[in-house]
Amino acid sequence: MCRSIQTLYNVEPEASREEARAAALQYVRKISGYRKPSAVNEHAFEHAVEDIAEITWRLLHQLETQAAPRVSVRKQVA
Repeated sequence: MCRSIQTLYNVEPEASREEARAAALQYVRKISGYRKPSAVNEHAFEHAVEDIAEITWRLLHQLETQAAPRVSVRKQVA
């Protein structure tokens, strides 16, 4: 499990696109085994991060719940 990935759904304040991208980056790092890819793999790595970030953002806005949002104390993404 990617321990640094925070819950982004149904939280206040609402998650940002930057947080979705940060989660995508952590996911791609975890499954690829790269913290920073080699030059030959950089395009594939960045493309995967962008695709996963976009899918994550779409998912967050398509999910529905009746539950009240949880107060989040997530770190701000720089």
